[in-house]
Amino acid sequence: MNPILAFVVVMLVWTVSDFVAKKTHSLLSSLFVASIIFLVGFLTDIFPEDLLTSSSLLGLAGVVVGFIIVHLGTMISLDDFKKQWKTFVVGAATVFGIGLSLLLAGLIFGSRISGSAEEGYAQALDFIVAGTGSLSGGTISVLIVQEAALGIGLTSIAIFPVLIAALQGLVGFPLTSIILRKEAARLRDEYRAGTLEVPEAEDPAAVSSSRLPAGLRTTPGTLFAVGVVVLVSLGINNLTDGILNTFVVALILGVTLRTVGVFPPSVLAGIDALGLMMIAIMILVFAPLATVQPEDVAALAFPLLLAFLFGVAGIAAFSALVGKLVGYSVPMSVAIGLTSLYGFPGTMILSQEAAKGAGETPEEVSAIEGQILPKMIVAGFSTVTITSVVVTSIIAGFIGG
Repeated sequence: MNPILAFVVVMLVWTVSDFVAKKTHSLLSSLFVASIIFLVGFLTDIFPEDLLTSSSLLGLAGVVVGFIIVHLGTMISLDDFKKQWKTFVVGAATVFGIGLSLLLAGLIFGSRISGSAEEGYAQALDFIVAGTGSLSGGTISVLIVQEAALGIGLTSIAIFPVLIAALQGLVGFPLTSIILRKEAARLRDEYRAGTLEVPEAEDPAAVSSSRLPAGLRTTPGTLFAVGVVVLVSLGINNLTDGILNTFVVALILGVTLRTVGVFPPSVLAGIDALGLMMIAIMILVFAPLATVQPEDVAALAFPLLLAFLFGVAGIAAFSALVGKLVGYSVPMSVAIGLTSLYGFPGTMILSQEAAKGAGETPEEVSAIEGQILPKMIVAGFSTVTITSVVVTSIIAGFIGG
């Protein structure tokens, strides 16, 4: 497809999605609307499969996602980061909730989705393992499941997590949007009542100050400095064979460099490239939709339905219970759990949309976002990037057993 035409089409889709989100006060999130448009477009062949690739935004996204994560790290103070241990606990519990819920589904409906592994047909346990890994994790978890499944010739199990990964945003985005709207409204009421703990405003001098040399405070200079941090994060990932994930390290380094004053808060704010970088990483969310085939969805429709129904039920039950134990509201706890269905950048976009939808003044929006955004960002990493990868690595060996 012509690259310029592809770029224009993608921007049109995002413009429409953003317009709908604003008109519905984020009841229909921009991510959900865009997901529906892209899914319908790809399934009906209105959009060619190479649309996102041809637009060059997909390639750009792969480069800049680490930059945005460092930027997010500089948006969170060290004190805020320390406070998020409760979020990590809720997020980790969610992964186990998904696994136990799918195990229950397997016990109830296993006879309808099982067969002989010797004949190349997946058993109920295989769907449970694949569903747990893909519902709770991102690309790495899907790859772990695929490798284990293809190693013993279970093609259906290799396809299953890909379909979940492609479709789970359609479930996670609207549910999270609705739940975060409730939490944002509650926080707005607390703010108006004067009972909401609002983080102290940044000192304007601190925001503009940085230990970076003056030559690195320009757009290219800032991108260079942040890029070096991303390269260091990638190096640590490679040295530890992925145990310390690139994006987790990038987030921690972002928080650290803000704390010691090397980077100012929101290090990329105000540079000329930030807007395009943000749009590019959103395209990562829609990339799997281009590969969805109707026949694959039809063949695995029943296991997919079970995975989403029982998986979401497990998320809601476990996150609400554990969240209540650590002192979080039920909506905030469930929203934290639902991050397992999509992770970053959805965690950031949905938080910002909920705050803007509930707050009527810049001060209200800032206060609400200050409560929601740090929790959602840490939640996405605790479920998708850390706990899910560990759990999936352990249980993948049971496929075909």
